[in-house]
Amino acid sequence: MTRKRVLDVGNCDLDHATLGGMLARSFDVEVMRAHTADESLDLLREQPVDLVLVNRVLDRDETEGIDLIRRIKADPELASQPVMLVTNFPEHQEAAVREGAEFGFGKRALDAPETSRRLARFLQ
Repeated sequence: MTRKRVLDVGNCDLDHATLGGMLARSFDVEVMRAHTADESLDLLREQPVDLVLVNRVLDRDETEGIDLIRRIKADPELASQPVMLVTNFPEHQEAAVREGAEFGFGKRALDAPETSRRLARFLQ
């Protein structure tokens, strides 16, 4: 079985380590990292991933994560890419879903069974 690949976009070092640790404990995944929207779009065009996790506000340039989701979904080559927004705010989750993302999760819910179920759809 091929190892699944996740692209983590816009999380600070601590959050990236926490998220990566949870993913590694729960799934057989390789976690890649990007800090900006342009960097993540370049990576997605170069190599396929199974899931993109986008922080609500990207750590390096403070771009809104929803803007990156819009760019991914507007690109014919990337539109089918599964994407989730990482945020604790339900209104931002709902906005991301309206833009074509899967319903994501917040950092406070990393270890919740529901988060594992949502991720398992793409990572098992």
